[in-house]
This record gives sequence, C-alpha cells and structure tokens, in this order.
Amino acid sequence: MSGFHNGRDVFEYAVLRVVPRVERGEQINAGVVVYCRATSFVAARVHLDEDRLRALDPSADVRAVRAALRAVECVCCGGEQAGQAAEEDPGRRFRWLVAPRSTVVQPGPVHTGLTADAEAEVERLLDLLVR
Repeated sequence: MSGFHNGRDVFEYAVLRVVPRVERGEQINAGVVVYCRATSFVAARVHLDEDRLRALDPSADVRAVRAALRAVECVCCGGEQAGQAAEEDPGRRFRWLVAPRSTVVQPGPVHTGLTADAEAEVERLLDLLVR
C-alpha cells in the first residue's frame, strides 16, 4: 500500500508533554514530533510555556526541561548531535522518541493524518496543540 493519497502522504505525530511531577500526573503540552515515511521526514518543534509549567510545579527545573526538549529536536535532526540514535533512519528515530517513558518529558499517543507538506504540518500542529 502506498502512503500517497490524492497528493497527500500519511504522517504520524505525537505531542510532547511535560510532566513536572510524575506522581501527580499533571502535564502541559510542550512540543510535537512528526514523521512521514513517504518522504523520510522526521522533525520536532517545541514551545515551553514556563508560567504554565511553574503553575503546576513552582520548583520545576526549567533548564532541565528545556534540555530534554532540545534533545528531542537533536534526535530528529540526526547526525552527531543525535547521540546513540545518530545512525538510525528517520522512522527508527521517531519510534525511539515516541516510546513510553517515565521522565519529565513524555510522548503522548501516536496519531496519524494526511498531509501534502509534512514540514508545514509540524508548525500547524504546534500552533493547534501546544501554543
């Protein structure tokens, strides 16, 4: 089955959530990760609302959260900055990023859609789900 439908490709995405106190389960959306197999595209965009984060946890380590979000962006870019994921293809990097974990930055469930422009989809989803 081709991933191409009326000029649009299937893509997958997950919201990146910040959970400052895992035991409480409270979270804010802070980014998105998008993957399009047909175009070998994977990217993340982040936007951290520090006021919302501090409302959930006044003692949140904002620098550590920003570093974790930056690390997601680096894994998407691949290359040396991606660390252990550097040699992986875009699909494997996406799967690694959306694997469940119990850290402060967590991926939400993976959703799918159709797009004519995966790169534009990253910004659209960031505006829709995060900002």
